[in-house]
Amino acid sequence: MTEKIAKPVAAATIMLLRDGAQGLEVFMVVRHHQIDFASGALVFPGGKADPQDSDPRVLSRLSRYDAPSEEQSMLRAAAIREAFEESGILLARRRGGAPLVANGDLDRWREGLNKHTLALGDMLVEGDLELACDDLARFSHWITPEFMPKRFDTHFYLARVPVDQVAGHDGHENVDSVWISPQQVIEDARAGRRTVIFPTLSNVVRLAESRSVAEAFARAAAAPIVPIRPWMETRPEGRFVCIPTDAGFTLTEHRAAGAPA
Repeated sequence: MTEKIAKPVAAATIMLLRDGAQGLEVFMVVRHHQIDFASGALVFPGGKADPQDSDPRVLSRLSRYDAPSEEQSMLRAAAIREAFEESGILLARRRGGAPLVANGDLDRWREGLNKHTLALGDMLVEGDLELACDDLARFSHWITPEFMPKRFDTHFYLARVPVDQVAGHDGHENVDSVWISPQQVIEDARAGRRTVIFPTLSNVVRLAESRSVAEAFARAAAAPIVPIRPWMETRPEGRFVCIPTDAGFTLTEHRAAGAPA
């Protein structure tokens, strides 16, 4: 009997960036150990798209961005919502272009979204906001392999963190957070100090090619978005997760979790 292949669920994640004293830094969170996906791992804020991301009130309050489409509008709304829920950073502005200033509303809106007592559309109408979709840059597109029981069709975006907002983990899905250089993530993963799943690590390695936020955005704009579909290979030395070598990523294979070293 052939097992049914799970349909990938649309998802989006944001790599929040800033220029630190030593160079480029990215905001990452540590997943709660009881979460069923990437438990205990260091990841970027993000998650599954939700019906509220396609609410007409939401789709009518998106800033203009290059190559808009219904799918991209939903995904960008999902990415901004998830980043706000998980990091406290809201990539939005007052309608008409006025910058969004950090205030008590951000904490109240974030709590409402996390507790499901407030919908994204409610928040945008109440605050007379528009989502800053034009502040996002597409970075990559990964699709979970067919053999996995849970699959995601995930779009990765870059965004510069607003100077007047402070990022911090939610304390529910994520139990810790850190501003960290891409190179430090790579070193920590290699040394076993942090758990970093392959798609995250491969994106971090690619991000490490940039020395500043501006350079990261420039590189993202110049690179075509190719759907990445990893596969598993069994070799004498163990099992490896692999991606195409011509897809624009330096890290193209990784020893599978649990495989002998």
